[in-house]
Amino acid sequence: MAGFDFDVLIMGSGPGGYVAGIRAGQLGLKAAVIERDKVGGVCLNVGCIPSKTLIHQAELFRSLPALKEMGLAFDMKGFDYTHVFDKSRKAADTLSKGVQFLLKKNKVELIVGDAALSGKNEVTLKDGKKFTGKNIIIATGSRPRIIAGFEFDEQKVLSSTGALMLKKLPKKAIILGAGAIGVEFAHVWNGFGVEVHLVEMMERILPLEDAEAVQVLARSFQKRGVQMYTATKAVSMQKGDSGVSVVIEDKAGARKNLEADLILVVVGRTINTDSIGLEKVGIVPDKGFIPVVDYNQTKVPGIWAVGDVVATPLLAHVAFKEAEIAVERIAGRSPSPRIDPLSIPGATYCEPQVASFGLPEWKAVEKGIAFAKASFPYRGAGKSVAVDQTEGFVKVLYDPKTKEILGAHIVGADATELIHELLLARTAELLPEDIATMIHAHPTLSETVGESMRAVEGWAIHI
Repeated sequence: MAGFDFDVLIMGSGPGGYVAGIRAGQLGLKAAVIERDKVGGVCLNVGCIPSKTLIHQAELFRSLPALKEMGLAFDMKGFDYTHVFDKSRKAADTLSKGVQFLLKKNKVELIVGDAALSGKNEVTLKDGKKFTGKNIIIATGSRPRIIAGFEFDEQKVLSSTGALMLKKLPKKAIILGAGAIGVEFAHVWNGFGVEVHLVEMMERILPLEDAEAVQVLARSFQKRGVQMYTATKAVSMQKGDSGVSVVIEDKAGARKNLEADLILVVVGRTINTDSIGLEKVGIVPDKGFIPVVDYNQTKVPGIWAVGDVVATPLLAHVAFKEAEIAVERIAGRSPSPRIDPLSIPGATYCEPQVASFGLPEWKAVEKGIAFAKASFPYRGAGKSVAVDQTEGFVKVLYDPKTKEILGAHIVGADATELIHELLLARTAELLPEDIATMIHAHPTLSETVGESMRAVEGWAIHI
């Protein structure tokens, strides 16, 4: 557009930022993405991607006992965690370069620098360079939350970033926070033989997930030797030459001292809105989040916000979709104005995996929403027995009158992949009978989804 350097100027190249740039390029808009660090943001560089590489490597390591049952012998003296770390960095670097290629392919300019708003249509870099855009999209993401008394030094007190950058594993570790990040690191470290102590203030690990699904995971962790302390808070910490000492307190007030080589603190995220010039345009954050209305528009015309800076779930796939919504609106299209919160999938990559969308039972009860439920155990599917993955179930919550799907919860092997058939059914407004009567290949784990829908209809075959 005449008078502006760009049609769309995007602050941040994480999932929200780079997708906004690519979609803008696809729609014929002149776009630029400004990034102060590595292209791809937290998710790609020190989050989703490298962590999943570590999870995969840990699960390969955990499979060794099964191979020994076949008579194979292994010399573990040669094991070096540095190689695992290197593989995770290679994955991150490969995908970061891939995103740079996609930006270039779609004619999106990449500007390196630390940007802040300096006007309604202007951003200024720390070096003084200024750029203007008819539209500005804020996608500056978030960072690990610091809690008093447990400040990061990335040596003995780690953030998730520090944990991903470890080249040598501790013998014993304390993880403070049992949300998805804490649980995934517990899974990885325990898989490589680390003694893990997992501390959570809420009544259970993964407190936002379905309680029954979490019980399955908790039992698995217990069998594996992960020490879990729920309804428990960390009171204080001391660092010494050999490690850390943490005092924890349960809800009854009983205290215990835990000793470890290091502590990982993953108790939430701090939103990156504190130094990006919001005051220059009259935007006031609410608890760190940028208020937005339909299509992720802020109260300032031409300024949009997507991803972690918005008060929606801090998930990469949410940022992807919000970026698409905003850019398509800028381009004159009419996408759905907001994401349906009940159609956002959640995925925790541990063993067994936990995946869900929509209402969990505890929230339906809390909100007074009438529901019925049906479930099908993994052990009822022949594939689960064949591959020795019988732990878990598929559970569906539905409206007892209309049978509309209200939520689904899967715990078990490949749960994070299986959840999408149920989510598609909800999105397409299909009813359980539509999935129940669809042919599922045999033997597959997907049969558990079909059977759960038959259970809704009252005719599950294999149980």
